[in-house]
This record gives sequence, C-alpha cells and structure tokens, in this order.
Amino acid sequence: MTSTARRSKVRIPAPRKHGPDFSVQQTWSDLSANIREIQNHNAANLSFEENHRFAYNMVLYRHGETLYNGVKDLVSENLNKLLQDQVVPVFPSGTSDPLQRSNEAEYILKALREIWDDHQSSMNKLGQILKYMDRVYTKTAEKPETPEMGLALFVQLVFRPHIKEHLVAAILNQIEYEREGYDINRSAVKGCVDVFISLHNTGSRQTIYKDDLEPSILAASREFYSKRGNTLISSCDAPEYLRRVEKAYEDEQSRAHHYLSSLSAPALSQILDDHLLTAHLLEILEQPNSGLDAMIDNDKLEDLARLYGLFNKVPQGLKTLRRALKDSIVRRGDNINQNSLGVDTSTLQAPASPKGKGKAKAVPTGQLTLASALKWVQDVLDIKDKFHAIWSQAFDHDRELDSGLNEAFGDFVNHNAQCSEFISLFIDDSLKRGLKGKTDVEIESILDKTITVFRFLGEKDVFERYYKSHLAKRLLQSRSVSDDAERGMLAKLKIECGTQFTQKLEGMFHDMKVSSDTMEAYKQHLNAPGINQPDVEMSVIVGTSTFWPISQTAMDIIIPPILETSRKHFEQFYFSRHSGRRLTWQYGLGNADVKVAFNSRKHELNVSTYALIILLLFEGLPEGEFLEYQEIRDRTGIDAPELKRNLQSLACARFKVLRKHPAGRDVDDRDSFSFNSDFHDKMQKIKISTVSSKVESSSERKETMDRVDEERNFQTEACIVRVMKARKTMSYTQLINEVTPLLAQRFQPNPADIKKRLESLIERDYLERCPDKKSYNYVA
Repeated sequence: MTSTARRSKVRIPAPRKHGPDFSVQQTWSDLSANIREIQNHNAANLSFEENHRFAYNMVLYRHGETLYNGVKDLVSENLNKLLQDQVVPVFPSGTSDPLQRSNEAEYILKALREIWDDHQSSMNKLGQILKYMDRVYTKTAEKPETPEMGLALFVQLVFRPHIKEHLVAAILNQIEYEREGYDINRSAVKGCVDVFISLHNTGSRQTIYKDDLEPSILAASREFYSKRGNTLISSCDAPEYLRRVEKAYEDEQSRAHHYLSSLSAPALSQILDDHLLTAHLLEILEQPNSGLDAMIDNDKLEDLARLYGLFNKVPQGLKTLRRALKDSIVRRGDNINQNSLGVDTSTLQAPASPKGKGKAKAVPTGQLTLASALKWVQDVLDIKDKFHAIWSQAFDHDRELDSGLNEAFGDFVNHNAQCSEFISLFIDDSLKRGLKGKTDVEIESILDKTITVFRFLGEKDVFERYYKSHLAKRLLQSRSVSDDAERGMLAKLKIECGTQFTQKLEGMFHDMKVSSDTMEAYKQHLNAPGINQPDVEMSVIVGTSTFWPISQTAMDIIIPPILETSRKHFEQFYFSRHSGRRLTWQYGLGNADVKVAFNSRKHELNVSTYALIILLLFEGLPEGEFLEYQEIRDRTGIDAPELKRNLQSLACARFKVLRKHPAGRDVDDRDSFSFNSDFHDKMQKIKISTVSSKVESSSERKETMDRVDEERNFQTEACIVRVMKARKTMSYTQLINEVTPLLAQRFQPNPADIKKRLESLIERDYLERCPDKKSYNYVA
C-alpha cells in the first residue's frame, strides 16, 4: 500500500492597507524626525522596521513624490548645515605666511572629507529604509535613486563655484608646499582628491577630478617646473641638476601614486620632460666645468648613467646626446692628432668623400718619428677604451649611441692622412717586440684593439700596402716574436675584409714555408759527396714576386767575389730543381753575420748585406788609409740613399766600426771613411741596425699614394667590368650606385674617378654608350 504526500503551497497574503486612520502628514512628520536623527548620528535608538514601514506606506498610498521631495529637502538642509558648521569657518584667511597657508589648506581639505564621510554614512542608512521607494516610485517617475540623488546634491551644494575654488586652491597649495621640500599631511589631500574622483559634474561623463582638479594641477605644475628649471640650470652644476630632475620624477610618481590619480602620472611626466629636460638639453651638456666633457674626463659613470636615463625619456634627448658625444670625441681626437703629430688639425680636411669634395692632407712638417706614430695609435686606443667603458657601463649598450661613437672615431682617425701607416707601424712594433713576455690572452686583447681601430679606416687599401711591406720585413729579417700571433692577425684581417684582402699576405707565409724546405734540401745537397763547399754559409728566402711588396728590378750591385761564388752555387742548385724561373736578388732586404778583428779583440757583427759589402772594401786596406764616398759608391754600385744610410749606421751611430772624416752625424758626398781598428765594446756579438726612417717622408708618401692611385684605377675598372658583365646594360646613375659600395670596402671612391675609368673602358672597347647617351652596354 502506497501513500502520496502532498506538499501544500503557502500563500502569502498581500499586505493589507491601513484603514482610514492613515495620515500622510503624521507619517511624514514621524519619518522626517527620524531622518534628522539619522543625520545627527542618533540612529542607534531608531527602529529600522518602523522607518521602512513609514516610507513603504507613503509610496503605497501614492505619496511617493512627497516622500522623495521631502527626503531631498532634508538632505539639502543637512548639507548646508554641515557647510556652515565645518567648511565656511576654515576658509583661507589670505595670509602670506607659507606655513599658515599650508595649515589652513589642510583644515579645509579635512573638513570636506568629514562632510563627505558624514553625508555618505547618512545616505547609506537612508538608502536602506527607502528601498521600496527606489524600487517602485523612482523608476516610475524616472528620477535618480536615493544614492544618486545624494551624490547630485553633494555636487550641487558642496561643489558650488566659490567652495570648489577654495578646495582646488587648497590642494594646489599642498602640492606646491611639498614640492618646495616641506612635509604635508598626504592623507588629508588624498581624502579630498578621492571625493573629486568619486563625483561627476552634472551632464558630464568625466569625474570632477578630471574636469576641474587635474587641469588646475597640470597648469600649476607647468608654471612651477618652468620656473624651477630656469632656476636650477642657472644655479646648479650639471650632475646636481640631473640629480634634482631625477628626484622630481620620483616625487611626481610618488605623488600620483599616493594621493593623486595614477592617470595623472603620464601628464605630469610630460611636464617634467618639457620643462626640465627638453628645454635645457644643450645647457646641461655644455655646462662649464661640469657638463658632458667634464663627466667624461673625470669618469663620472654614475652621473653619465643618470644623464643617459633622463635623456632617454624625451624624443630629442638621445639625438642631442649622440651629437654631443660625436663632437666631444672628434675634439679629443683632433687634440690627439695635434699633440701626437705636432699638427694643427684644424688645417686638415676630412678624407675623400664619395662626392670628392675633400681629401685628407699629409702632415706638412717633415718626417715623423716612430715614437710619435706609436703614441698616436696608443692614444686612439686609450680614448676608444674610455668611451667603450662609458657606453657599456653608463649608456646601457645603446645601439644608436654606439653608431654615433663609431662615426666620430672614424671621422677623427681619418683626419690624419697617415693613419693607415701609423696603424700598420703599431702592429709591426707589437709583433716585433711589444708582445714579448705577454700571455696568449694579452696578445689576443692587443690584436683585437688594433682591429677595432682598423675598422675606422676609410682607405683600407693604403693600410694593406703598408702592412704588406712591414710584414715582409718581419718575415725576411726574422723579427716577429710569434708566428701564431702573425697568423692570428692575418685571420682577423681576413674576417674583416675578406679573402681577397689577405690573399697575397697568405702567399708570403706560404713562400716562407717553401723556402724553409728549399734550404733544408740545399743543406743536404751541400753535404753530398763531391760537392765543393762555398766560402760563405748562406740562407736564402725565395719569394713569389706577385706576393711580396718589393721591386722586381734589383740594383746593379757589384758583389764581392767571396759572395758571388756562394750566390752562383745556390743558383745552380735552384735552377736544377726549377726550370723556367728567374731569380732577382734583393740585397737590401738581407743581413749577415761577420767576424771582424779589431786591435783589442774580435767582434761578431750582425749587419745588413749592403753594410757587409761596404766593410769588405776595407779588408786588407792599410791602417789609416781612406776611401772617398764616391769611390765607395763606384765600387759597390749601391744607390746614394741606401749607401748613405748604411754608412751612417757604420760610422755615425752607436757602434762606430768606421771613422768618418770629417766627423759628424750626416754623410756628405765629400766625406771619406777609414776602418776604426781601435773600436772596442764589452759585448762579443753586436747588432748594427741600419739607420732607417720608420715613418715615410713627404716624398716617400707621395710615391706610395701614386702607386695606390694606380692600383685603384685597376680595381675600379675591374669592378665596373664585373658589374656590367652581369647587367649588360645600365644607366650612369645605376652603375655609380652599384659600383660605389663595392669599392667602399677598400677605399672611398670618387664619382669623378669612376667616370674617368668609364671613359677609359669605352676607349678600349670594353663598354659602349647607348644611343640615349645616358646608358652603357657591355661589349662581350
């Protein structure tokens, strides 16, 4: 047997209307009295149920309008009373005392916040007992609900113009007072600002903060920081100014975060950008004794980092800093040129530009010493290290600034027309003696730094010519201290400039290896039975003429018989192994060890081959007999410049194995020479270096540049032919635009020179002009 339980529905009867004893006047009287008690903070003794019923009945009996308007009047009355009791008494007195004005501003801000809190508290309670009115009457009558009505009345009564002006002025006073370095009650300002943020003007979608307060704050901030920027830039040095500006940014960020709206932070930052930075960029950098140059000179990395961070905030900041850094580097570089070279660099022009408007001038003051050339490179390396440290530690590895730094170094390095020669001399000196005693890491560091300077060269083909010459002398005279370092440098140059740049240099190393194998075979040949031993032990390096930077036509030197026999002996051996070849002897690149007997003792001298030929003239000569300069020249066949250099080495330098008559440092055509049999020295082995000008003279440099120009003509023509062979037909402009960057890898081409090479190729039928006269065809 089953039973089904039925769930009965509970019906809640509709509230019964009160009988005819209901009185709207009495109900409103009771309710309004209770509302006043709520506004007077006496709600604890009131019945929520009773007050809710009063409001409910008034709406139920269609007296909602009476209720709504009555509540509105009571709220207005209370707000006016609060204003009269709390705000009006603390209106500013107009005093000029900053402290009193700040205190008065704080009072009025606190008063506003107290009114707001009081109003919000009472409106929250009213909203609870008037819920039925808000749910029924206000929707039908299309009127704001109780909370919205309270906000509207607050805006209308409290934020009336003359009160709002006092409030805004008080907030501005507190902000300025704090900006001047004084402490304020931030919570009082924040409490008032929160009220501005919470309210809207009638008919506006923006808050009162956005409509009325923020524009006033920004206007006052512009005026304040405009004056502050002018005052600080005239009274502070650059580092102090930057510290003050950095603090201003931090303070404004803190201000916006703690008691203003965070939405105002970007606008305040923009004001700081405009009035503290953008308006004074150049003045900061050019401050006497404290600007950019002073910071760099004194290694003020912290100040430079602050400078970079602030300048990075404004659009023109990095561009201005980049220009200032370039100018600073170029000024320092020109001072290096002037101090190291003894040249006024203001008279020098920039290297040849692509338009051919300028060309660097050679140093006009005679020959420079090796020391001055090495000092110039070392000074460049030092300033490069200095700015690299600044860039990495203070400028956050900024790519734009790095580009500017490299441009500046390229400018001043190429202001020195002999930069290619000096860099090659620096490498030459480092690889000959500068690397002695250094570790592999130190060697690598030196070579890397040198490559860094090499990158700035605009005429790498000129460097190649000098480097090839210096490398040849190191290899031929066995002057290099490290074969690994030599090959390491070659590898770095290959990475920078490609295989074509180092092809001949690598060929020189290959010749050295082949020559070593050849001499081993020659020694075995000499030890073979039946071979007559030569009078002089000889070591020969055979080089390919196209690889080595030496003249392919040797001087007509008169070789002493003792040397001539050995030479013919080697030639006979060499030609037996290689048919169809020709040997051109370069005596000026050789050296010899010779034992010389003096009155006191015998010495083993290391001299050049030319010096050996000269010394052999005095063998067997009676003591005290002279040889005239002209006679020595006729009997040796050595050219005058080389002969004078070697006679200077033997008779005028430290080790005077010959006597010059008359005595002096320079060799003249009328001088005569005799053997110095009284020569003595404590060393058994003596190296007599040939007097040599390490840095080219003006005439030598002119000869070098003439050869470089000739090579450039060939390279330009070859480049034009390669491009035209691939394109067949090109306009003049297209051809210039394509050829120029290809040639720029080795030197800065001049369009006028390219045009001359075009004309030459047309004359030789490599190219032809098109009928339009503006284009060219490749002739296969």
